[in-house]
Amino acid sequence: MANERIEKLKEQVALLPLSPGVYQFLNRDGTVIYVGKAKSLRKRVSSYFVENRDHTPKVRIMVRHIAEIRHFVVNTEADALLLENNLIKTLQPRYNILLKDDKTYPWVVIRNEPFPRVESTRRMVRDGSRYFGPYASVMMQKNVLELIKGLYPLRTCSLNLSPEAIARGRYSVCLEYHLGNCLGPCVGHQTEEEYRRNMERVAAMLGGDLSSTRRWLEESMAEAAAAMQFEQAHHYKTRLQLLENYSSKSVIVNSSLLNLDVFSMLRDEDAVYCNFVRIKRGAVVNTFTVQFSLGAEDDDRAILTRALSQVSERLAGPLAREVVVPFLPEEEVFPGITFTVPKRGDKLKLLEFSQKNARMYRLERLKNLEIKDPARHTDRILEAMRKALHMDELPRHIECFDNSNLQGTHPVASCVVFRDGKPSRKEYRHFNIKTVVGPDDFASMREIIGRRYRRLLDEGAELPQLIIVDGGKGQLSSAYGVLQELGLADRVKIVGLAKRIEEIFFPGDPTPYYLDRTGEPLKVIMHLRDEAHRFGITFHRQKRSADFIHSELESVPGLGEVSITKLMRRFKTVSAIRQASPEELAAVVGQARAKTLVTFLRKRVDGTVDK
Repeated sequence: MANERIEKLKEQVALLPLSPGVYQFLNRDGTVIYVGKAKSLRKRVSSYFVENRDHTPKVRIMVRHIAEIRHFVVNTEADALLLENNLIKTLQPRYNILLKDDKTYPWVVIRNEPFPRVESTRRMVRDGSRYFGPYASVMMQKNVLELIKGLYPLRTCSLNLSPEAIARGRYSVCLEYHLGNCLGPCVGHQTEEEYRRNMERVAAMLGGDLSSTRRWLEESMAEAAAAMQFEQAHHYKTRLQLLENYSSKSVIVNSSLLNLDVFSMLRDEDAVYCNFVRIKRGAVVNTFTVQFSLGAEDDDRAILTRALSQVSERLAGPLAREVVVPFLPEEEVFPGITFTVPKRGDKLKLLEFSQKNARMYRLERLKNLEIKDPARHTDRILEAMRKALHMDELPRHIECFDNSNLQGTHPVASCVVFRDGKPSRKEYRHFNIKTVVGPDDFASMREIIGRRYRRLLDEGAELPQLIIVDGGKGQLSSAYGVLQELGLADRVKIVGLAKRIEEIFFPGDPTPYYLDRTGEPLKVIMHLRDEAHRFGITFHRQKRSADFIHSELESVPGLGEVSITKLMRRFKTVSAIRQASPEELAAVVGQARAKTLVTFLRKRVDGTVDK
């Protein structure tokens, strides 16, 4: 039945045009589950039905639900993006990348009205008003509004200040007028032309240009001083200092960069984090991060193109003529915009700054998830590990092994156990190497793997889903050989972790595999490796210390186990015993044994007594 459905869909695909357009996938209920755009409809849609193509699990699941294909032909790929974007917003298809944030960012709006007000808002209304933002935080927005209020006397009332209403004399001045925060346009004390000039400076300042406001304040201060109006000059000077304080808090990049936008993208297992930075006249004037749910799209360029489109909508205005990006999007969709992928210099630093903001936003989200829903947080990490290591099931039970010896002496091994990504210390195990002579890590690994899993099989105990061997191809090959002998090679996943550059090795594959160094799967694996090393080296040192005490004190003629115990309880270490006086030793073990002990230790220091 499934094969018949696929064959019918392939027949539909063969009839699609090679023109640009938008396609829709519908399920058996007639519900649109995915909307996509294409430069060539037939080529793009046919790629979903190529059997040997390495699709993501989400794409494979989506294809299993496709019952019908619809398409729309348009003139250009840019038109396809616009149509696709509208359809996604209208239909909300299950497998599309969608803006996931429930957060509505704050804006500053200059109202489209006589004597416009400057206000905070979270709703954009297409009524001719001018919007500036969005701002990453309410505090940042409040700082801007406070600066505007301190620089310009603007009205805050909601009165209808039409020329007719003012002419009829319907209003009277309020307290804001008497406080000097408003110049009384409601009663005709301020002309609309004078008010409009102030609003132009406010708009320029909100757009990142402080120079016009600074120039106006400096000229007004100079004119007031020349006219001997020193109180008024001081008033302008205070406002100028307020502007300078605000300017010093903005991030100055490079005055030669002028105006550009920076866009970075951090892709996770099931989400995309996009950070936007706007540069005006060499300063960072705006930055925010948004999160998108990751749909069936698996091409980074397509994801970046969609994210750029949605973020530009949120900006309530066009992108800058130059946009710095980590890699090129589908440029045909953004005519007139130059995309730059920097390799060095200030633009690369800006891109790194943006990427750092995206990482911090992602980290904050994941920490919140860990606190609010720890089970979901754990499942997300384990699912990432399952995908990274090509496993069939979540690695809820992981065991990691490490060898430890000093030039072949005191050989030991350790096994640490993690459950749901966290240490289960009560299940840690030490191993004394019994059958290996000399420094042979491969043979030691064969012994401990065999002993560990023969015992688990004999006891009918639970087996881990994942085994990690601390070492490269040699240690992994030795361990994998034992699992084959025990019949566990197909039941338990095993990998090796080489210490040098964190290479992952799979059985039978000589080529190392590299996980994302900033990703959580590698961090969990490194935690396992470090814990196994710590646990093993601690046991190794304990054995060396015990052997040293045995060789030193039990070799003393006439000194028995009881006397050695008394000495260790009193002096703690052999070094302290060696430094003790004969009288102190005699107080613990008697005069005769103390004399023998002093003579023995003195000869050992002189090298006259063999171990």
